Amino acid sequence: MSQESEKEFEIVREFEVDATPEEVWAAITTGTGGYLWPTDPPEPRAGGAGPFGSTVVAWDPPHRYVNRSENTGRPGQPLNQLDHTVEPRDGGHRAWVRYVHSGIFTDDWDNQYDGADKHTDFYLHTLREYLTYFAPRPVAFTTLNGPGGSTAPDAFAAVGRALGLTQETATGARVAVRGPKEFEAVLDYRDPYFIGLRADDALVRLFGRNHWGAPVGISVHDFAPDADPEATGAAWQDWLNGVFGQS
Repeated sequence: MSQESEKEFEIVREFEVDATPEEVWAAITTGTGGYLWPTDPPEPRAGGAGPFGSTVVAWDPPHRYVNRSENTGRPGQPLNQLDHTVEPRDGGHRAWVRYVHSGIFTDDWDNQYDGADKHTDFYLHTLREYLTYFAPRPVAFTTLNGPGGSTAPDAFAAVGRALGLTQETATGARVAVRGPKEFEAVLDYRDPYFIGLRADDALVRLFGRNHWGAPVGISVHDFAPDADPEATGAAWQDWLNGVFGQS
């Protein structure tokens, strides 16, 4: 790949959350799957091993954590860095967070950047939901992708309808969700690309990755004491396959 085809990117977000800096630090460094996906926790020192083959660049708990991956092995992304800064607010009862995702994309830069930019908002929203409603409860995580038909341009709209959502269903509404079994949840996030559902014991996240040429995805962060991630994954997989007429 030539140098001319490489292009740097930077995605920056700042927000406050009703959690202490220590609670935010635990969420972003322990890798439990409470809001993102399970990862090996980083080695707690600068120069230590980070998740997915990264290296810890900065380690100052509970204020600064940076990891950096070079030669990531991911197609089209030879460099990736995640930078978290956490500061106390309101005497330490709240926290301010600055998140910077930077690196290099090489292939289809506009599409990769658009996907990363929009995913960032959804992931950080899920972090706030986790910290506000569920941390530090133990979690069982599962994730899955839809069949080939879920890459179609209108696939995610079909998923929303199958859940029982209408165009008028507003964020913040409590809804009866028609998933593998019907359950009550708050529609905590909704745009053309993502749907977030917050049940009493789970965060269900739906990803309209068909907009970037990939299948629709679902992740479930289950905080119920009797959570069974394999059964949960199988049930949602059957449901998602059924939305697209596949078994």
